[in-house]
Amino acid sequence: MSGAESQFEEERLVALAVRGDDEALASLLRGGYAMLYRYMLKITMNKAIAEDLVQETMLKAIERIGDFQRRSKFSTWLISIATRLYLDEMRKEQRAQKWQTAEQALQGIRFQAAMQQQEWPLALDALGGLSYEIRVPILLKYYYGYAYEEIAAWMDIPVGTVKSRLHNGLARLRKELKDE
Repeated sequence: MSGAESQFEEERLVALAVRGDDEALASLLRGGYAMLYRYMLKITMNKAIAEDLVQETMLKAIERIGDFQRRSKFSTWLISIATRLYLDEMRKEQRAQKWQTAEQALQGIRFQAAMQQQEWPLALDALGGLSYEIRVPILLKYYYGYAYEEIAAWMDIPVGTVKSRLHNGLARLRKELKDE
């Protein structure tokens, strides 16, 4: 199926799903599952958390399909839901514990898990050492190609903050990868 045909098919399925067609919605969700899982795995650096967030995202998409405005691709909509869910989880975690202690402990666990699995490229290891506030914008911008404005809206921060986090995060990654 060509790109234009698959886009037409996605638009057809979205139109049906928004009108309440459960089979069309199931087809869209099946089609987006693998992409969403890979994204969440990169964001969370943790398979169990990634799986949970993908499932929660799928449930939210089922609940909110009637609200889908069709201004973006369905996959983009799924990523926006997943990103918000992840950011909400991280904010809850910050409120529950002292941020510094919790983040350092999580980063250590994630880094060790990544090293043990030996399936993570060096760049992902370096990403695992960054806070989620820096890791999320880097992945959204440079891996998935989203605009500064979209990232800012999803993270509920100013565009300038997104740019600053990207600049500082890339500088830290370059230093870490150079040291390796």
